Amino acid sequence: MRAVVWFILLFVVAVVAATTFGANDGLVSLYWSGWRMDVSMNLFLLAMLATCLALVTIFNAVNALIGLPRRAHEWRVARRDRSAQAALRDALAQYFGGRYSRAQKSAQRALLIQSETPDLVQDNEFTVLGHLLAAGSAHKLQDRSRRDDQLERALELSRSSLLARSAEEGARLLAAEWALDDRNAPRALEFLAALPPGVARRTHALRLKLQASRLAHQPHEALKTARLLAKHQAFSKVAAQGLLRSLAFESLDGARDADQVRRVWFALENADRRDPLVAARAAVCLAAFGAAAEARGWLRPFWDRLGELSEDERTALSHGLVACVAGIAPDWLARLESAAQAFPREAAVAYAVGCALAERELWGKARLLLEQAAGAPELDAASRRRAWQLLARLAEQQGDVERVASCYQAAAQL
Repeated sequence: MRAVVWFILLFVVAVVAATTFGANDGLVSLYWSGWRMDVSMNLFLLAMLATCLALVTIFNAVNALIGLPRRAHEWRVARRDRSAQAALRDALAQYFGGRYSRAQKSAQRALLIQSETPDLVQDNEFTVLGHLLAAGSAHKLQDRSRRDDQLERALELSRSSLLARSAEEGARLLAAEWALDDRNAPRALEFLAALPPGVARRTHALRLKLQASRLAHQPHEALKTARLLAKHQAFSKVAAQGLLRSLAFESLDGARDADQVRRVWFALENADRRDPLVAARAAVCLAAFGAAAEARGWLRPFWDRLGELSEDERTALSHGLVACVAGIAPDWLARLESAAQAFPREAAVAYAVGCALAERELWGKARLLLEQAAGAPELDAASRRRAWQLLARLAEQQGDVERVASCYQAAAQL
C-alpha cells in the first residue's frame, strides 16, 4: 500500500513539474568581465536548487565535524550514566534478593561512577538513592557505623536539593525503622518528629510511631497513635479494639498513685471509658491505692446494665468489683443479688456477689455463692483460693474446726 502511495505522489510531482516548467520560455542573462551567458529559466532554477542543496550539505558536514568532540563527550557521559543506572538496578535486585554484600558493592560502584563523571554529579536524587541502598545493606549486615555514615550523606544531600525532597522523607522513615530494629526508641522518635506533618500522618509513619512509643514506654502517646491508625482503617475492627484496650491497660498499670490513675482515666476518650474491660482494670488500679469507693463508682454504670454485656465483660467487671469490695455500701446489695439471679451459672458473678455479701457479713447468703465459685473449674485459681479462704473465715465464726481445716487445705492445693 505504501508503494502505491509513493507511485501516485511521483506522478503528481511529474504532472506539476511538466505543467510549471513546460511553458517557461524565460531567459536568464549572466554578465562577468565583458562576457555574457544566456541560460533558460528552467536550467537556472535547477542550478540554484542544486547549489542550495550542496551548500546545506557542506554546512552540515562542517558542523558535524566541528561538533564531533561534543557528541563524543555526550556519548561517553550517556554510556557512564547507563552503567551507573545498571549498577543501581543491580544493587536494588541484590538487596531484595537478600545478597546484601553484593548490593552494597553495586551501590558503591554506582556512586563511584557518578562521582567520576562531572556531568552526573548534579543528579542528587540518584546519589541519595545510592546512599540509601548502601545504608540499607549495611544495616542488614549489622554494620552500624557505615550505615549511619551513608544515611547522614543521604540526608545532607536531600536537604540541599528540592528534587531529592521525596528521597529525604524515605530516608527518615528508613532511619526510624532501623532505629526500631536497634531497640533505640528515642532515635526513632527523633527521626519521626522531623517529618513534615503530611508525611507524619501516613499509615507507615504512624505504625513506626506506635512501635517507638511502645518501646519507649509511652503508652498514652501510643494510644493516641493507635487511635489514628484505627481511624485510617490500618487494622481490622477486632484487632483495633484489642490494641486500644491493651494500650489503655498499659497506661493504667503505669500509674504510681491514685492521682495518676485518675489523670489517666479522665485522659482516655469516651469510647475507652465505655469499655467494660478498661473500666474494670481502672477500678482495680484505683482500688490498689485505697480509693475503693471511687473505683466502685466507675463500675456502677456497667453493673446497672450487666445483661447487655458479654460473658467476658461480666467476668472482668466481677473481678474489678472484688478488687474494690472493701467498705461496699448497702445500696449495692440489691443490684448484686439481681445479677446473681440473672446469671446463676456464671461463676465469676457468683464469686463477686459472694465476696460483697461476705464483706457485709451476710454469711448465710454468701456461703452458697462462694461454694459455687470455689468449685468452678472455669474460675482462675486465685479467685477460687480467695473463695475458700472466705469460707474458712465463715467456718471459724461458726466454730467448725474441721470445716476450717478442709477449706484451708482446698485453698492450699490450688
